[in-house]
Amino acid sequence: MEPSTIREGYLVKKGSVLNSWKAVWVVLADDGIEFYKKKTDSSPKGMIPLKGATLTSPCQDFNKRMFVFKLNTTKKQDHFFQATHLEEREMWVKDIKRAITCLQGGKKFARKSTRRSIRLPETVNLSELYVLMKDQDTGIKEMKLEKDKKLFNHCFTGNAVIDWLISEGKVRNRTEGVMLATGLLNEGFLQPAGEISKEGADSGAESVFLDQMDALYYFADSGFFCEGYSSDEDVIVKEEFRGAIVKQGFLLKQGHRRKNWKVRKFILRDDPAFMHYYDPAKFPLSLFQGEDDPLGSIHLRASVVTAVDYVPDAKKHDVDGNLFEIITSDEVHYYLQAATAEERNDWIKAVQAVAKSGK
Repeated sequence: MEPSTIREGYLVKKGSVLNSWKAVWVVLADDGIEFYKKKTDSSPKGMIPLKGATLTSPCQDFNKRMFVFKLNTTKKQDHFFQATHLEEREMWVKDIKRAITCLQGGKKFARKSTRRSIRLPETVNLSELYVLMKDQDTGIKEMKLEKDKKLFNHCFTGNAVIDWLISEGKVRNRTEGVMLATGLLNEGFLQPAGEISKEGADSGAESVFLDQMDALYYFADSGFFCEGYSSDEDVIVKEEFRGAIVKQGFLLKQGHRRKNWKVRKFILRDDPAFMHYYDPAKFPLSLFQGEDDPLGSIHLRASVVTAVDYVPDAKKHDVDGNLFEIITSDEVHYYLQAATAEERNDWIKAVQAVAKSGK
């Protein structure tokens, strides 16, 4: 019986021989993972059997890479994959873990209902806690805070985190709150912003979360950025990053000059309405600490986005299906490809909403 495809899409993978990271097309079946150089390739670059494999997530082996998970096979081979954001990693991890469990029990893969609340007796599910903390209505409020002649956008204070954990009944006291928040910090869900919180994170063998008003933190995949007062130009450059992140993920993009297709990480923001794209293999730990700049940006105000069946100058073996086009107000055309038809529809709806309401 042919193995069935459970999930497919782009991930960044660490090379087995060289230490370079490259975006690959990944297909999860019920007995293994295949990865391809391009989505349209007929034969995979490699295959990872899932029988007897173990999965580690989050994987902290690479301190400048977030959202990494590790697969270790029965041959003691480590395979490292990186997702674009937390929710994407969690979806891959959940399906891979389920596939491994089904193989062990000799059962056919079936997704567990996500409606049932998961109760862990001794350990805390940090991923679930992180989602609750980020809830726009009931979670921790992201603010613009000033410290050391700098403006920190989309961040919050250390004591605000502990206050929230206590008020929501997640911990009994501030000591427990610091322990739990330190776990979130060590696993990359929370990030330090500013000198005081960074000193706490670097104070010893393990990071320490500070329950203080002047210790600033931010969510790992939020719209955080810092701006100084050194010149007006700095503020102008950062203006396009002010918007909250609406959607993010991998897309295939056609180059304007050579017309070749490459996988890029895209981040869609509103108010002002921009899409920024990055080299996924070089994507930094923090977007806004000067480690990496976007390869380009698309100003979406008054732009038009539509699904298309074909792209001019594109050969079928280069790209096929799930295509859409963005035409900006100054008539620049961008051709993009999503991993699935559902994902294409999601991107089109999100871009349309931002283009209509954004400035």
